[in-house]
Amino acid sequence: MPPHSVDVSILIVSFNTRDMTCEAIASVVRETREVSCEIIAVDNASTDGSADAIATHPDRPKLIRLAENIGFARGNNLAAQNATGEFLLLLNPDTVVKDCAIDRLVAFARANSEAMIWGGRTMFADGRLNPSSCWQRITFWNLITKATGLAAIFPNSAVFNPEAYGGWQRDSVRYVDIVSGCFFLVRRSDWEKLGGFDAAYFMYGEEADLCLRARRMGARPMITPDAAIVHYGGASERTRTGKMVRLLAAKATLINRHWPRSAKGLGLLLLSMWPLTRWMAFAAMERVSGDPATQEAAATWRAIWRARSEWRHGYAAQIGESSGGHEATICGRVAA
Repeated sequence: MPPHSVDVSILIVSFNTRDMTCEAIASVVRETREVSCEIIAVDNASTDGSADAIATHPDRPKLIRLAENIGFARGNNLAAQNATGEFLLLLNPDTVVKDCAIDRLVAFARANSEAMIWGGRTMFADGRLNPSSCWQRITFWNLITKATGLAAIFPNSAVFNPEAYGGWQRDSVRYVDIVSGCFFLVRRSDWEKLGGFDAAYFMYGEEADLCLRARRMGARPMITPDAAIVHYGGASERTRTGKMVRLLAAKATLINRHWPRSAKGLGLLLLSMWPLTRWMAFAAMERVSGDPATQEAAATWRAIWRARSEWRHGYAAQIGESSGGHEATICGRVAA
């Protein structure tokens, strides 16, 4: 592993998020004062001018310009291969760093080294809590709450929405199962011991897989409320259907990779029930109300269910890694 030249390497993987990516980079430089950092941006063959905007950004991040979209997991793995920091911070392009959040998160990590993986508090632009900073691992119970609609009916319930830690405002330090990849800190040495992200995950689920593997090494991921960012969420997604298909494929892959053989079949069945029951519920409400929003929701869940061949068995195993076979251009300088 190369020696540390900075405290933290900030990895940003972008896809058609030009303006947000530039805003995220500027916020990193503006709000990071106590730790030294470098910014490494991977552009996944954007068509909106993202790569050119990053290349000419006044804060001069290092840019890895790809000729094809290799996904979030591989994009971060490629960025990490070019990193020199003691820590790696994965930061989504649709985020804004607030109130020295990176300084605070690194200080928290150094004071709580046993966690191995650390995250902060995520908010929407209007200041409301965005609960996507962390998640509970997939269990039979949280699959049941999804399939029956209980998680949607009672989103603030710790009992009926356990996957999202319902009811917890992310206002206290807490051990969690999974830290979200939108604001995810790990020591580079631990990242390399874990082999980085599993390349089978194109988008979604890769941080859950890494956290679960890290927990088997003794990690106890932690969240601190003192490091806060704005996370808009889903900026690179064109449709809700596409997002849900990838999310369900990721969840199926997590079940296949991390559940005992005897439980996998039932777990995958319960996962499949989630979009089916949502479609049936919205279709019934559509017949009664005729509301356009309900009609749209019914159509979306119907499309997700009909695409089940794309997600029900999860992502196929991927062999190999790195940028091999992918045309990449690395240019620019690192912002310190």
